[in-house]
Amino acid sequence: MAIEKRLQANKKNIMEVDFIREYALSKPDVEESLPFGPDVLVFKVAGKVFLLLPLDTDILQFNVKCDPEKAIELRETYAGIILPGYHMNKKHWNTILVNGSLSKKLLLNCIDDSYELVKPRKKRTS
Repeated sequence: MAIEKRLQANKKNIMEVDFIREYALSKPDVEESLPFGPDVLVFKVAGKVFLLLPLDTDILQFNVKCDPEKAIELRETYAGIILPGYHMNKKHWNTILVNGSLSKKLLLNCIDDSYELVKPRKKRTS
């Protein structure tokens, strides 16, 4: 598969990329694709993007959707590590640098929050 070949080509971040990829794919109804070419993994739920994972950066990073107020709070708390979303709507997306400064728990919480923001809401039954 093209995705596995691309991951092998980027060996320096492969453990972290595999970890993020496997975590995202473990969520219900997630699909993975390469719609922007071989260098960006895109994860969707119900056809909506919740995680973009570039494979061609020197420092591993990913983009996640975020509540606008929380996005600002995270950027202020983790200045220089959590940034406005690269090539995204900066109000709703953050770029997170995976350089060892943030805990895995925080990284996973950001992915979880993004997934929860875009996944379909369950309809209430009265």
